[in-house]
Amino acid sequence: MNVEYQLQIEKVIATLKEDLPTLFEQDISYDIYTKDIYFQDPVNKFKGKLNYRIIFWTLRFHGQLFFTEIHFDLHDVYQAEKETVIANWTVRGVLRVPWKASIFFNGYSTYKLTESGLIYEHIDRWDRKPSEILQQFFQKGKDKSIS
Repeated sequence: MNVEYQLQIEKVIATLKEDLPTLFEQDISYDIYTKDIYFQDPVNKFKGKLNYRIIFWTLRFHGQLFFTEIHFDLHDVYQAEKETVIANWTVRGVLRVPWKASIFFNGYSTYKLTESGLIYEHIDRWDRKPSEILQQFFQKGKDKSIS
């Protein structure tokens, strides 16, 4: 493994560690991604850096619109294989509804890298189905009483 490639991987990991915890508050850096980045999660699938930018804008917009609190807790980012970086995380928040429903789910992101160390693929997996996450919206929040 050459030194330049390993330095680029370290840059990718450092950038993800810096960007992901605040993705609901501010934009991420896009210089570690290819222009034709492929993204997939349980509800979205697309290609291209413009669409990638739009998904992060949408996350921030909906996070502020629908939640009084929303957090992206980053647990770990590491190089799993030569061309693969994994990020483990939890999304948790409180919905902007009178009954203060909370949302919580765990997931992980798999990032595949080109030979030059740029991310060309980002796949998110969640610990539950989108419909199960949606059901949390209708449950009363923990430790919160409705008066």
